[in-house]
Amino acid sequence: MGAGKPKPRLVMVVGFDLSASFVRRSEFDDSLEFLAHYLYAHLNGLGNLTVPHSLFIGSVGGYRPNEPKTFFPIQTFRDKSISELHEKLKQLFPKDQPNPFTDYNVFFEQVAETVKSKKLMLKPISIIMISDGKPGLPGTSREKAYSTIVLAPLERLARNITIRLLYTSATVGSNWRKKVKRRRVKIWTQDAAVMVGWKDPAVLIPQRSFEQQTKFFDWIADNVDFGVRAVRVD
Repeated sequence: MGAGKPKPRLVMVVGFDLSASFVRRSEFDDSLEFLAHYLYAHLNGLGNLTVPHSLFIGSVGGYRPNEPKTFFPIQTFRDKSISELHEKLKQLFPKDQPNPFTDYNVFFEQVAETVKSKKLMLKPISIIMISDGKPGLPGTSREKAYSTIVLAPLERLARNITIRLLYTSATVGSNWRKKVKRRRVKIWTQDAAVMVGWKDPAVLIPQRSFEQQTKFFDWIADNVDFGVRAVRVD
């Protein structure tokens, strides 16, 4: 870190959905490729994107309800090229091994436990979920699915905590924003139809080095890292 630059404070947690409903979507491969570019840009502070103090990446869901998953730390991804990050992500999240359950609650509980155990409380926290956003636990009706999502473990971790649900649909995104109970936690959703635009030639310009992809970094700021206000939902 150069002289005069503030020390990184952002805690970034990425949850990747390996449920069958997401793995089978055409956007699955695109999401892995996007995440490699996104992580590289943030880890290297390109385009004024925030360099994270800490980074943890794990899957959302599992083979059984309430099954914790491994969280891989920042050292697993730091000092890798985009192609190396992409290969690592494909290794960690193989599309040929989908999970039968999408358990957001155990993921949020694990985020809270990790933040507390690492003494990262009160730092700004950005939780990025690459997911279709569809709750997938057995015995839960579609009408009540979103009301069973519990954000309570996150509420007192930080004053600034945002969930960014990427690669969802307009309807599911609206359900997350309107039906998931919360007080402090902010929710930002982005549709898959928008997300796949990250590698449009007008955004990610061919024959230009990644460090010079200013339009891509602006696209990230406008469509993914966009700042949102807290809206209490009871």
